[in-house]
Amino acid sequence: MPTFNIQMFAGRTVEQKRQLVAEVTRVTCETLGCSASSVDIIITDVIKENWATDGTLWSDKT
Repeated sequence: MPTFNIQMFAGRTVEQKRQLVAEVTRVTCETLGCSASSVDIIITDVIKENWATDGTLWSDKT
């Protein structure tokens, strides 16, 4: 069923990630009527020097 790819800045705690995947899974199951075992979530931690918005690396933002 659905697979979510979540990219976010590194630095979140394991507990924050647990809460995030639990809520994404819950809402997905409620919305799509699927089982939790069919929901896959891949979290990719990205360091700020590898992410840019508006032509500027996030590591360069103050």
